[in-house]
Amino acid sequence: MSRRYDSRTTIFSPEGRLYQVEYAMEAIGNAGSAIGILSKDGVVLVGEKKVTSKLLQTSTSSEKMYKIDDHVACAVAGIMSDANILINTARVQAQRYTFAYQEPMPVEQLVQSLCDTKQGYTQFGGLRPFGVSFLFAGWDKNYGFQLYMSDPSGNYGGWKAAAIGANNQAAQSILKQDYKDDITREEAVQLALKVLGKTMDSTSLTSEKLELAEVFLSNGKVKYQACSPETLNKMLVSAGLTQPKGEELVEECLLI
Repeated sequence: MSRRYDSRTTIFSPEGRLYQVEYAMEAIGNAGSAIGILSKDGVVLVGEKKVTSKLLQTSTSSEKMYKIDDHVACAVAGIMSDANILINTARVQAQRYTFAYQEPMPVEQLVQSLCDTKQGYTQFGGLRPFGVSFLFAGWDKNYGFQLYMSDPSGNYGGWKAAAIGANNQAAQSILKQDYKDDITREEAVQLALKVLGKTMDSTSLTSEKLELAEVFLSNGKVKYQACSPETLNKMLVSAGLTQPKGEELVEECLLI
């Protein structure tokens, strides 16, 4: 039945479904996971980098985490070329608002304007929905720290903890059990790493496979900080999710 109604985004099926939008969401289900957790003193974003080949030169720039403005950052899951277009659009909108009003753009207003763009691509013939989901983390003077999730349909919502990408249902159920309203930023990092450790397809977590970023207040100013591989490795060791490099070498020698 679906084959008669899935050739265009502008055609509803008799059940009231837009199949092309649903297919776009399925594409995101194959992408690397990303998790966002809202804490009382900041927002934590953690993403899984998909390493497709050992021969691939690892990028010096971020793959999953992007800074949109001084007070807003996002994590991405899905088709990266689609994400780049939307991230550039969001950056331009944020700068236009700052130029016009001499203050940072409210986080929800920025998310809503980007989701309006995404929704437009589901309503006109000849266009394909953006195959990407976002987790937006930010702070503004009206509502403090905020975390939003948006999908290809243009829908968005505020969350305390959210997961997108591969195995997002399993990650969401663990977050539902373990999340506490008064969680600190350090506890949020530990929880995010624990969830990724349980839901990632990879057997072991390493700093090469992960990216971590935080949005928090420092001396009254909003700060976006991406975690270095060395710091991330220390966090993984302290959380018991990976072994120190020295121990790994000893184990390899014993195996030989």
